[in-house]
Amino acid sequence: MRRVRKGIATHQPAAPQDLQTTAPLDDGTMALSMIQALIPLGLRAVEEALQQEVTALAGARYAHADGHVGIARWGAQAGSIFLADQKVPITVPRVRDVQAGTELPLATYAQLQTPRARDVGLFRRVLGGLSCREYEAAAEAVPEAFGLAKSSVSRRFIGASAHALRQFHERRHDDREWLVLLLDGKSFASDQVVIALGVTITGEKRVLGLVQTATENKRVCAAFLRELVERGFRAPTGLLVVLDGAKGLRAAVREVFGDDVPVQRCQWHKRENVVSYLTKPLQVLWRRKLQAAYAHASYADAKRALQHLVKELAKINESAARSLEEGLEETLTLHRLGVFPELGTSFKTTNLIESVMARVDAKTRRVGRWRTSDQKQRWCAATLLQIEHQFRRVRAFQKLPLLQRALTGKLHVHIAAA
Repeated sequence: MRRVRKGIATHQPAAPQDLQTTAPLDDGTMALSMIQALIPLGLRAVEEALQQEVTALAGARYAHADGHVGIARWGAQAGSIFLADQKVPITVPRVRDVQAGTELPLATYAQLQTPRARDVGLFRRVLGGLSCREYEAAAEAVPEAFGLAKSSVSRRFIGASAHALRQFHERRHDDREWLVLLLDGKSFASDQVVIALGVTITGEKRVLGLVQTATENKRVCAAFLRELVERGFRAPTGLLVVLDGAKGLRAAVREVFGDDVPVQRCQWHKRENVVSYLTKPLQVLWRRKLQAAYAHASYADAKRALQHLVKELAKINESAARSLEEGLEETLTLHRLGVFPELGTSFKTTNLIESVMARVDAKTRRVGRWRTSDQKQRWCAATLLQIEHQFRRVRAFQKLPLLQRALTGKLHVHIAAA
């Protein structure tokens, strides 16, 4: 006989063979198996909804009377509910009107006493979220799939994502020694978000922070970088900064980290900026030429090839030639440090951040309308913290000591005074 602890809703999820089917299968065992696979999630959502209803009626557990005079928790009893068209056992909390001597019915429990038609599409949506480890998406779909209101899940997600945002903005970074800092501005929910991604000497990646801004302007970006420093960001053996080439972001790096910090401008952004001045028939050809020039292993060979392309471009399109020439030296920083063959794949572009934001976009594109700036940042931070646990170390991380030695031997990196 199953024991019921007084005042606490507990359950032992039924095995699939114990579930009772009250309606014939319409599209075979697949629909049934989908529902059965999600029974534990559905039960958890129901239990939380029941506890919230009990708290609304009787007040918080162990709290003194706070407007709930005469209403008391009254243990729990075994019961059953229908999740979609599946009958499932559950332990139901009880509430009693002490003065009237009667038990108060729970609306959540009552609404789940009759079977509902299956919405197979909703169950597929939940399973799809679980298979992609998009747990928030799955959690949001569970109540709707089983006939519950989504409000309780929404409130929980707001609380959880707000906690994630605080954690994201406040966590310290002095538990690591950083070697590479990648900065890039990305469009997110019709706004601009600047993301900072750090890489350690052992190749570990961490999203250091984000700032929402209209543009990548110097003032906002400098304040953002100073905040990272205040939270413990340090590079005692040298620092390489990789960025997309935005002038405001570059000026902020110079202001906060000093003039001597080596900056690797994103070669992909440079190439795309150059070819944007050309007609479409020429763009494919010049992408190949620029890529081939940057592919040279040595600094001397790469620079010679690019200078030749500047002269060649000047005969076709002077604006494209000036675009290539502007900041050209900073696109060759890895070459100049002598580590391009080993670490160029990881740090010649801002692709590490681009791939992170692509995953954020994939997880948040289902939001049809963003109501507030806080909502945008909460979702972005919660998603970044979630996917951060799935990060792998950068490619060729074993070669990072080469970069460290190059920075230590040739450049002194310092943090400029605020």
